[in-house]
Amino acid sequence: MISENLNSALAIIKTQAILSKKFDKLNIHGLGMSDFIILYLLKNSPNKQCRRIDLAVKMGITASGITRLLAPMEKIGLVDRQSNTRDARVSYAVLTNAGERIYEEAKITAEEVAEEIFSSLKKKNHSILMEVLNELIAKFN
Repeated sequence: MISENLNSALAIIKTQAILSKKFDKLNIHGLGMSDFIILYLLKNSPNKQCRRIDLAVKMGITASGITRLLAPMEKIGLVDRQSNTRDARVSYAVLTNAGERIYEEAKITAEEVAEEIFSSLKKKNHSILMEVLNELIAKFN
């Protein structure tokens, strides 16, 4: 027998694995889920740019982790690296026009996947789910 809290954690982990597998459909755009999230965050950042360290925090990963994720995106032209003119230690990830175009195309696929996953939830249950998830996110953010 396990505790209710551990059972909840395991259910969230299993749900995350299911969601990750469903969002593999983003591969048709040449993106993984992390790539899509980065493009989403940049698209919704002022001037479509974000300090790399802030992007790492938003993704819940380390500075070196964000570097590893951004490197291939930079190579294929979805994201550019931009230095800060005032502080050489600070650099930005900037969404390129190509990155924005791919994001907009991939967003359609992501919306279809999300619809497939959540359309069967009653509106009340969806609201409760979002409330619980946002509470957990706020606790650890």
